[in-house]
Amino acid sequence: MRPLNEREIRAAFVNCTKGEAKRLSVPHDLADRPWDDLDFLGWRDPQAPDRAYLAVELGGRPVALALRSSGTTSWQTRRSMCSMCLTTHTGGVSLMVAAKAGKAGQQGNSVGVYICSDLACSLYVRGRKDAGVGARLPESLTLEEKIQRTVANLTAFIARVTA
Repeated sequence: MRPLNEREIRAAFVNCTKGEAKRLSVPHDLADRPWDDLDFLGWRDPQAPDRAYLAVELGGRPVALALRSSGTTSWQTRRSMCSMCLTTHTGGVSLMVAAKAGKAGQQGNSVGVYICSDLACSLYVRGRKDAGVGARLPESLTLEEKIQRTVANLTAFIARVTA
């Protein structure tokens, strides 16, 4: 992924107002992110733990989503699998919900996905971050095929939000 700056990220949000995008928390360490290993930039809001965001470049332009996560509940102590990267975690997967873009979102429609709570799917796929014993199931796919699958899953989710 090519590095994005704060201005590009704020302008890329498709499921919130420009005012909301202007006020939301963007990471201050953008220059230090491992951009070469990222398929998308994901982060949690430090002031509001139930808010998360992701930004990706699709078709040559940045697209960003505002997400809400479910609160901590007892079921999260079970082993769960991320729908994006297929990494399993104990308590490390959250249901993230994105308001749909446009009129549908204004009417309260949303789309949900189970995703790594820390939004570090790209790093788990590449083995740059460890989710623990048994987190990555044995597969015959190459690393490039796993990356393509993760990007396809993310693209499909974004398409559901923007449809």
